[in-house]
Amino acid sequence: MAVQIGVFLPTSGPREAGFGAGEIRDSARTAEAAGLESLWATDHLIASQPMLDSTVALTTAAAVTDRIRIGFGAMLLALRPIAWAAKEIGTLQQLSDGRTLLGVGTGNPAHGDIGWRAAGIPFGESGIRTDRALSVLPKLITGEPATLDDGLEVTLSPAAPMPPILVAGNSARARRRAAAFGDSWMPINPALDELPALLAELRDLAARHRRPTPTVTVVAPALPADPNQAAAALVAYETAGVERVILAPTGQDWRRDYAFAADLRAAQ
Repeated sequence: MAVQIGVFLPTSGPREAGFGAGEIRDSARTAEAAGLESLWATDHLIASQPMLDSTVALTTAAAVTDRIRIGFGAMLLALRPIAWAAKEIGTLQQLSDGRTLLGVGTGNPAHGDIGWRAAGIPFGESGIRTDRALSVLPKLITGEPATLDDGLEVTLSPAAPMPPILVAGNSARARRRAAAFGDSWMPINPALDELPALLAELRDLAARHRRPTPTVTVVAPALPADPNQAAAALVAYETAGVERVILAPTGQDWRRDYAFAADLRAAQ
């Protein structure tokens, strides 16, 4: 089966860039019409450049599309009270008719820690807080009684089907987290020659947890600009066992990025 191709919504950019619902709607419709598999939104409270809220942007995209999948790339669960995060995710899953893909990350240090401090969360605790959140999140979303860290038992409603969890990150800890909690591992631009060994490690980790081996979704910010070379890179990813490639923005107009992605899809 050919590698699935996803793209990022234009939810972030330089300070002079304008953001509006019209652009999110237009880009979502364009991606779906091009036959792309998924749309993604980055997630930070305060980033190195302006960034829209991921949940609101994805909900806007879901409202104007019918088929394309809607993904967090990746939600910072540790920044939010887990019950609120579960409510947002479950609502998006309901409103998108089950098209949500839940990428989960622990934050890119390139953005600094000011967003974490603004939320009252120590950046150094992002990993352990993410693990705790993931351990209770499925029960919260699917409407089962769940016990929070303070011992409070809560049940959220309405219940929603649990979306696939994609654990972002290139570190060994991210792979351990994917094996323990995830349906997919989502590294950024992994070296192709290292993927076989990393996937073997992932299989072993999942077996220890008695869980299925997660699939692999690659965020690819560096595919060659030449269409033939880019197509060859997709074949190499497919051969390595990658299920999905998400093309990161080039910094140019999203329409050009989406056209490039559509051409790659058609060439498979």
